[in-house]
Amino acid sequence: MTTIALLEGMQCHQHHFTLPLDYQQPQGASISVFARELRGLQAGADTLPFLLYFQGGPGFGAQRPLISSGWIKRALQEYRVLLLDQRGTGLSTPVSYRTLAGLSARQQAQYLSHFRADNIVRDAEAIRRQLSPQTPWSVLGQSFGGFCILHYLSTAPEGLKEAFITGGIPPLEHDADAVYRATYRRVLAKNRQFHQRFPDAKKLLGELARHLLEHCEPLPNGDRLTVEMLQLLGINLGMAQGPEAVYYLLEQALVTGPEGKVLNPLFAEHFMQMLSYHTNPLYVLLHEAIYCQQAPSAWAAERIRQEYPEFAPDAEALLLTGEMVYPWMMQQIANLRPLQACAELLATKSDWPQLYNLPALAANTVPVAAAIYSEDMYVEREFSLETAARVGNLKYWLTSEYEHNGIRMDGERILGRLIALNRGEQLR
Repeated sequence: MTTIALLEGMQCHQHHFTLPLDYQQPQGASISVFARELRGLQAGADTLPFLLYFQGGPGFGAQRPLISSGWIKRALQEYRVLLLDQRGTGLSTPVSYRTLAGLSARQQAQYLSHFRADNIVRDAEAIRRQLSPQTPWSVLGQSFGGFCILHYLSTAPEGLKEAFITGGIPPLEHDADAVYRATYRRVLAKNRQFHQRFPDAKKLLGELARHLLEHCEPLPNGDRLTVEMLQLLGINLGMAQGPEAVYYLLEQALVTGPEGKVLNPLFAEHFMQMLSYHTNPLYVLLHEAIYCQQAPSAWAAERIRQEYPEFAPDAEALLLTGEMVYPWMMQQIANLRPLQACAELLATKSDWPQLYNLPALAANTVPVAAAIYSEDMYVEREFSLETAARVGNLKYWLTSEYEHNGIRMDGERILGRLIALNRGEQLR
């Protein structure tokens, strides 16, 4: 462990762990997994118990904190915080087309089959046995991080003292098809709200879509901006301040040059920054697989989209899509193109292991407190409530105050309420 920084209100320490790629073959290939430990500056901070944070995703490294604020500020009052870069992200043997270039498509798919929640949890438990061998630790999961916690409760509850979940209670048995049927309905509602708030958005989208059909407009990375790619902006509609960001971007999309209307370079730069598919390939490659148990996803979002013609790229009124991945992305996004064959193999994989042990969850004794956001665009409320009713010792706070990124917007309050909920204290 090496102290790497003294930031405002906290110390940062680095941990690097060498862990098995496949826990069924512990003497086989290994990967490096990174975690950043945060400690407050108060007396005794270096002996506080651990709180492990599971980042949302899949396929995103843990946040890089700048100061002690938000949920981290609240957590450092009574924990040492461990920010885990889940395998394949951040500094944990990161995955990209370049790191996988030496493997065949079949080898790539086999390799990436070890990067779901089950092995993320195995990594976490292996790390706990090194950092806190005698003591169970606390965990906090945002979005996909909550999926990881439900798997943790299913397979290794002895490693957990308590758990907190924000916007991330997964369906236990609903398959990817059911998830995306619900998701399209919620994204449709978010589009309607977006157009009610910004009445000229329909005109802006229509004009831009027609322009893209008639002109080749490259993005800064060389990819051609297509109508389908433009629709991906809808992933931001489910975030607090996301609709505003999308609207302000659209109103600057086209400018007039010597040859008429052209794509504004400012739009192109900001568009790239608002989407992360080209920098976080695991999100595309494994996103549907997070719902798969003994069945393939078979590009569920693409298939189910046919049931919602409102989202067609040639629809009269263009709508934005949401947290969906599509096979055309593997062709249109340059950083994904080398992984197209791998993606097809993962989409047709039918032997994904079970993620949840239903009897174990029903008998759970680990205190779990969850925030369920009733208007969440990414996680179906009814599925979350259904799961919550099937997990023992789980208490939830159902609220319409926040969008999916509530932990980022008001994390100090949200984590404080969940801590109080788990401990039976009066909520404020």
